[in-house]
Parts: sequence; structure tokens; C-alpha cells
Amino acid sequence: MYDFQIAETKSFQKSRKKYGEKLYKRIKDIVYPQLRENPYFGPNIKRLKGEFEGFYRYRIGNYRLFYLIEEDKVIVVVTDLRSRQNAYG
Repeated sequence: MYDFQIAETKSFQKSRKKYGEKLYKRIKDIVYPQLRENPYFGPNIKRLKGEFEGFYRYRIGNYRLFYLIEEDKVIVVVTDLRSRQNAYG
């Protein structure tokens, strides 16, 4: 299997700044290596259904990282980061 590239949307970069560098460092050091290797499966990964079908979410404590997988380009597009209580509303 190929290593996936990580792409961040502008909306993710905005929310990343809102939640601080400490959380972003955790994402870069722990989450991104996992997503590069296998963005489909893992203990914190869940494929979303219904209105958000096609998206995946990665659980980081009280935060949720949302992303799409572009298989043909071997890219994980990180779209948003939200606190758990605001993630699905």
C-alpha cells in the first residue's frame, strides 16, 4: 500500500489556529503518520454515514478531525477540526 500525502484545507487551518499549537503538534506527530499509513482503519477512525457519507473522522480526545480520502491521488484531505460537542451539529 502507498503512503498517503496529507493536504489541509483553508477551513481546517483556521480551526487549527483556534484550538492551538499543542493540539496541532499532537495531530502532526501522532495522527498524520497513522493516516499516511492507513486512513481507512484504526481504533480512533470511523467512517461517517448519512449526510456526511464519504467523510471519516479521527477521534483525538475531546476533538474530532474530519477528512476525505482521494484514492486516485493517494491523498488524505483534512477538512475540519472541531471540539466534540460542536462536531456534528
